Amino acid sequence: MTEVGPAVVSRVGAVLRGVAAHQPGGVSTTRVARDVGLTRPTCHRLLTSLLAEGLVDRDERTGSWHLGPELYLLGATAASRYDITQHAHEVVRRLADVTGESAFLSARRGDETVCLVREDGSFPLRSHVLHEGIRFPLGVASAGLAIVSHLPERELQEYLERIDLAPAWGPTHGGPALRERVEQTRAAGYATNPGLIVEGSWGMGAAVFDQDGSPAWALSLTGVESRFRAGRRPELGQLLLDEAHRLTQRLARPR
Repeated sequence: MTEVGPAVVSRVGAVLRGVAAHQPGGVSTTRVARDVGLTRPTCHRLLTSLLAEGLVDRDERTGSWHLGPELYLLGATAASRYDITQHAHEVVRRLADVTGESAFLSARRGDETVCLVREDGSFPLRSHVLHEGIRFPLGVASAGLAIVSHLPERELQEYLERIDLAPAWGPTHGGPALRERVEQTRAAGYATNPGLIVEGSWGMGAAVFDQDGSPAWALSLTGVESRFRAGRRPELGQLLLDEAHRLTQRLARPR
């Protein structure tokens, strides 16, 4: 049997995440290759191999790639350990109902967050920055800012030294600016993203902690800027903190 090197495993993981970021609509080979920094032929070979294993699927009519049935089976097996969405749906729905905004649950995965749950509120104007499956580096969206702000200082400092967000996300995500937002988040308890990803699209988030006290998830709200004026932000922040605490307490109980 040919030994598979770490680089190949890393590429496979990146391709699967690239496909996942474009669900449920599907994604072309070219787009996945561009998103993960591979040549199109290399990406196509990996996708074809994953197709043979059932880890991705392909729409023969459009050529678009989707996550495959084997991933569903693997995920269902892992759900008892990692899936908190059965606990979170009620909380996310309540946030959307009470505020009228779009509400989310995101999970930390390494140096990123991935959105797991979305519920839209009643307000007709919405931000469409977040959707299930989308990933952001820690510190970019409000969920990731809430999580990174509650890391132990040493882990936070290591992250800031290891990751440079400015080239991809602009100078407002450079080290000093991110550090300032971290301090603001620590002081308030909740994170605020004042339209730094898409102009006019604001977000707020609060960390949810696992049984070891680590910030493993975050609840967040997004909407248009006019819905996040200074007079309303403390109210939204307190709602997020209350629901995050409630979910943390629920997760602390034996499953």
